[in-house]
Amino acid sequence: MTDQQQTRRDFLKTSGAGAAVLALPGLFPSGPSLSGLRSPNIVIIYTDDQGYSDVGAFGAKDFDTPNLDRMAADGMRFTSFYVAQPVCSASRAALLTGCYPNRIGITGALGPNAKHGINAQELTLAELCKSKGYATAVFGKWHLGHHPKFLPTRHGFDEFLGIPYSNDMWPLHPSIVDLPEGAAKRKRGYPDLPLFDGERIVNPKITAEDQKEFTTLFTKRAVDFIDRNKDRPFFLYLPHVMPHVPLFVSEKFEGKSRQGRYGDVIMEIDWSVGRVLDALKRNGLEDDTLVIFTSDNGPWLSYGNHAGSSRPLREGKGTTWEGGVREPCIMRWPGRIPAGATCDEPLMTIDLLPTIAKLIGASLPARKIDGLDIWPLMAGEPGAKSPHEVLYFYYHRNDLEALRSGKWKLILPHRYRSLTGKPGADGKPAGYTQKMAGLELYDLSSDIGETTNVAAEHPDVVKRLQALAEQARDDLGDSLTKREGKNRRPPGKL
Repeated sequence: MTDQQQTRRDFLKTSGAGAAVLALPGLFPSGPSLSGLRSPNIVIIYTDDQGYSDVGAFGAKDFDTPNLDRMAADGMRFTSFYVAQPVCSASRAALLTGCYPNRIGITGALGPNAKHGINAQELTLAELCKSKGYATAVFGKWHLGHHPKFLPTRHGFDEFLGIPYSNDMWPLHPSIVDLPEGAAKRKRGYPDLPLFDGERIVNPKITAEDQKEFTTLFTKRAVDFIDRNKDRPFFLYLPHVMPHVPLFVSEKFEGKSRQGRYGDVIMEIDWSVGRVLDALKRNGLEDDTLVIFTSDNGPWLSYGNHAGSSRPLREGKGTTWEGGVREPCIMRWPGRIPAGATCDEPLMTIDLLPTIAKLIGASLPARKIDGLDIWPLMAGEPGAKSPHEVLYFYYHRNDLEALRSGKWKLILPHRYRSLTGKPGADGKPAGYTQKMAGLELYDLSSDIGETTNVAAEHPDVVKRLQALAEQARDDLGDSLTKREGKNRRPPGKL
């Protein structure tokens, strides 16, 4: 046991607080709590295209996630946890800046030909942590710009090992079956997929065999980072490349699940979570570390058995229906987050930056952000509610498509994609059909699958939410109604 852990236990003993009191709100201050104690380590594990029910504690079928289930038993499940947009780059921008991604000029998924990325004027979570003396690292998929000025090491991260964009953004290789027909033509201008270590390309042409080892590679580097920084506070961001198609899994997990390759991939990610948790335990850091697990958007449903499940939610990646933006989320911090708890209040990744700022005693960015402090909910404070009156869901160029307020979700008229027929199989995707959504209202407390439009029965609710939508249009704009927005900021540009 470290001196810091003993000090914490002595404090509990002298204050008359037993183990059952640890989850009570207000027991500890919310900043760097007790004099002489280190600020909490922060670990965020962020997967790619994982569905809402692709974790055992959220109802997974045909594959096991014992480490994530252990994390849920030791911590809190968040069952109404959202990403800001249902696509890679935009989702990651929101996570790291506390802003709606369209506020900072990041939309969609940046490709190898993109000439923009995250603006140097935006304060990232890594920079926030560094302001308090943290060691910082990211291992996995970055996807916020691949030119030198946009790389993680220019935005607060001491270390980076990973790929600059999605693992399908590379020329068609004969060994890959997970790319749609016509992909070779579509990707003709794409370079080979590189692997960065810091700002240096250490492998300019990643192969299928390389990708099979990605989950193991990034996990080993994460464990090494924990071991090397056990005596100082650290922020570890582990954005796994998987389970984005094309799917790859190492030999140690190939064929291990009952679901097929997708299940194998999730089991290997769960193994990775276990390795990280074990490293924290081995170094005596469990009680000093907040661990957060979630994903960047819902499953890419057109890939069928090579995609996850959003069950019981509607649709998936690339839509602002619940299946595209609601993600499994688990948070664990022994003694600070109550064990075995569940929170169903609507929250979003934008809330992590201001909450972590509060926990480590850091100043918020000078520029406007959209996230709010959710620590009372994380701490299990009785009666705690979401600090948001409303959460907004944008997609495409800058299209305001939906908003959630309390139990209500208002769908605004927009086009969205839906599977034309049956999903694809074994790496071959099926097609999508464009459909039109109208002005629709759903009561998510009784209709999580968004099956019954109740707009006609609740005109007062529709009117209130439309007024909130107007506030967003004034602030952030809306391409669907040709509004520019007063407070949008540009991305970084070459």
